[in-house]
Amino acid sequence: MAKVMGRMSSSLGGVMDRIGIHSRSFSPSPRATAAAVVVSIPRARDRTRRKLTHVSDASTRTREYAHQRINRSLAHRSRIASHPSSTMLSMRANVVSARPGARRATTPTRVHRAGAVTRAASTDIMNKNTGNKPVVVITGASSGLGLYTAKALVKRDYFVVMAVRSVEKGVLKANELGFPKDSYAVMNLELGDLQSVRDFATNLRRSPYIKTFQSLVCNAALYLPNATVPSYTKDGFEECVGVNHLGHHLLSLLLLDDLAQAPDANMKRLIIVGSVTGNTNTLAGQVPPRAGLGDMSGLKNGFKNSDRNQGALIDGTRFIGAKAYKDSKLCNMLDIKAFAERYGESTGIKFSTMYPGCIADSNLFRNHTPFFRWLFPLLQKNVTKGYVSEEEAGERLASIVYDPRYNEQGAYWAWKGGGDQLWDNYNNNDDSTRTIAFNNKPSKEGRDMAKANEVFDISTELVGFKPTALDGLAKSFDRMLAKK
Repeated sequence: MAKVMGRMSSSLGGVMDRIGIHSRSFSPSPRATAAAVVVSIPRARDRTRRKLTHVSDASTRTREYAHQRINRSLAHRSRIASHPSSTMLSMRANVVSARPGARRATTPTRVHRAGAVTRAASTDIMNKNTGNKPVVVITGASSGLGLYTAKALVKRDYFVVMAVRSVEKGVLKANELGFPKDSYAVMNLELGDLQSVRDFATNLRRSPYIKTFQSLVCNAALYLPNATVPSYTKDGFEECVGVNHLGHHLLSLLLLDDLAQAPDANMKRLIIVGSVTGNTNTLAGQVPPRAGLGDMSGLKNGFKNSDRNQGALIDGTRFIGAKAYKDSKLCNMLDIKAFAERYGESTGIKFSTMYPGCIADSNLFRNHTPFFRWLFPLLQKNVTKGYVSEEEAGERLASIVYDPRYNEQGAYWAWKGGGDQLWDNYNNNDDSTRTIAFNNKPSKEGRDMAKANEVFDISTELVGFKPTALDGLAKSFDRMLAKK
């Protein structure tokens, strides 16, 4: 009997070691062993049950928490989908390209705008231009620089066509600023969709506004400073370059003949807004990552088969959101040089670019961090002295449209007071230097005409601009319809 009880003690010790009970030592005495068996087994069973119950409860709580999170997320999406402004936003994570051979994004990208896909959702507001005021088209005119440029031109008796992604927002902002009904129209334009650009040009040409079409201001811009993964336009281009440069390039080409026929031959203007960040000969332009187009392998390839590691920047290198924006603005300034050289004399249009000053609290920085949006205006107002309000910047851009002094071909207009040079901001900052522009000197790359013409040719091919004799006849027919 003693031998049997000893074997039971040894076996029980091994079992209890495996279930985590190590604090009790058992006597080799058969009676003690029997007592230990009687007392310890229920205790061990209770402790094991408590452990399993705790695990089960934790698992249940985890599942319940997960279900709560899912339900809250679904409820949130439902509220967004039912909201009237939901047409401005798409919940898709990836931007699908329609261009053959273009790479579809395989990693999460920036939220894409529904306006790029569902253009028909917006109805253009075509107010009557009583008095046949000179017409200026401004892209991105529903916020920031574009909106306040429109305000300044309306005050000077221009009729403004607000070319925007959201017609509803454009009308709302025009009403907020008190635009008279006979001084503006709002037309849908999605620069990230080349078909939308073509449709806009056709609709404008068929409208009564074409009769007094006097100026085109390419202002709209997209800035994704913190992006590490590229997003793409509907046509498969990296989004900053597609919106800021290629969309405007095609729009300018499509409206070139119409602008050449402007009624006031001395005041024909085509302006593409540049940026100090695209100029490496300034302090701001030296902030990394610096603008630079390199061999333009990414642009030449049309950004096909690109990803975060290669091919999504113009120079084909690893993608950095801030550099994509800076490179696109450098392209804007080079593009103007090429337009001026090729079409300035034959059309009589004055082509120019400009930098309005640092609008540090502009909606352009909406994709930056909250801390940056708080700090940046303070630095520009109190340290660099380069701060310019949206109202002042709008007045500056508007002056390039209406002031006959600004007639130099291919100019890069800037202002010394509230401009891109620290010395002038501290020592030459008064009413005259803040209101009168001068033709600034771009960086070495920004005035390289060989590169400007190369950018122009590559861009023209990418946007598929191949005018024919039939296109010319179609444009003439559209203009005839507009006159009727």
